Amino acid sequence: MNEAPVKIVPRSSEGGATAGGQPGRKLQIQVLRHNPQRQGSVPHWQSYQLEEADGMTLFIALNEIHEKLDPSLQFDFVCRAGICGSCAMVIDGRPGLACKTLTKNLGTTITLAPLPFFELIGDLSVNTGKWMRQMSERLHGWLEMKDKNPDIGRIEQTMDPALAEHIYELDRCVECGCCVAACGTARMREDFVGAVGINRVARFRLDPRDARSDADWYDLIGNDDGVFGCMSLLACHDLCPKDLPLQTQIAYLRRAMVRQGLG
Repeated sequence: MNEAPVKIVPRSSEGGATAGGQPGRKLQIQVLRHNPQRQGSVPHWQSYQLEEADGMTLFIALNEIHEKLDPSLQFDFVCRAGICGSCAMVIDGRPGLACKTLTKNLGTTITLAPLPFFELIGDLSVNTGKWMRQMSERLHGWLEMKDKNPDIGRIEQTMDPALAEHIYELDRCVECGCCVAACGTARMREDFVGAVGINRVARFRLDPRDARSDADWYDLIGNDDGVFGCMSLLACHDLCPKDLPLQTQIAYLRRAMVRQGLG
């Protein structure tokens, strides 16, 4: 990777402050920058200085940089509450969500880079949506109703609360891409469905309204690009911002697919 000289941008005169009115720490945020759409652009580190405010997240820090120091900086955000997954990036070497990461829990020098594996749009912005859509279409990541002609005027059938809670737990995935970016298997197998894909299969496999059997799921994930390709490094489980039980779902589905394959 080519490196350009680090550019130090003077911090704003409107510095942050702690709750007690004392000046905050001086942060140096180093961003790996590159715009593949711009001719002549090469990956390089660019450094920004700003003063830490009480309760500051990386999302707030990036917005301050964008608004006061460098409007050309590219990054993604939508909800600012950890439920859209848009602001996923590599934070000090670990994938995470900028809106959930407090700067006070990091050092005074913070490095930010785009998620690997996904198509780079520019700077910290990557196209996770393109890969997620392809994965969803490949795995048929939607409910295939047992009743092909449901009566939409009929009161919906009740579901066991424990089962509903279990399904909801898996449905909390925000498709941020952190699990895929941290996955060693995905680096070696570009067609690997990833923990996010396996989690989606687990969610619909539990749903009593879904018509598919384990034989159907085996056709989709019973190979090295599915559950049998996972090397069980489990970085996906360790780094999931929503604390989903990815390790459990991978192991559970692998056993189920083994039974199906041997049957």
